[in-house]
Amino acid sequence: MARISNKVNTTNDLELKDRLVAINRVTKVTKGGRTFSFAAIVVVGDEAGIVGWGLGKASEVTSAITKGVDAAKKNLVRIPVHKGTIPHEQAAKFGGAEVLIKPASHGTGVKAGGAMRAVLESVGITDVLAKSKGSSNPHNLVKATIAALCELRSPAMVAQNRGISVEKVFNG
Repeated sequence: MARISNKVNTTNDLELKDRLVAINRVTKVTKGGRTFSFAAIVVVGDEAGIVGWGLGKASEVTSAITKGVDAAKKNLVRIPVHKGTIPHEQAAKFGGAEVLIKPASHGTGVKAGGAMRAVLESVGITDVLAKSKGSSNPHNLVKATIAALCELRSPAMVAQNRGISVEKVFNG
């Protein structure tokens, strides 16, 4: 089955908000001593179904964050959000991090921790249950969460693939 790409092409008209997920101080040991630099992982989203992540590395924190935001804007994907939650349950794995996200009823809130919360809130999901298993590495958690979100299919996509109406998707 051919997969439809959910990449977003233009970033000019989007109002993106960035969230800093993690900053990591890294050290390079040279003949002259230690050189410190910073790596920042950033998630951007319009809180209406578009999200992207980026990694920025620089000798200053602010420069690393700026580079991360720029990288995230080049890496945007569209996610189907259905009434403030996700259309169906989905699991994904990236490296040692495994994530499981489930739809939740209205008023539940975002039940997720750390890196997953930043991604889910940037997408615009208001009610979801999420669990991370395995590694708690923020880089891999962000990538696994976005991979799970990219696998989601909206009711309209399911209806189109099956050749039936959207009402029949829900009613059997």
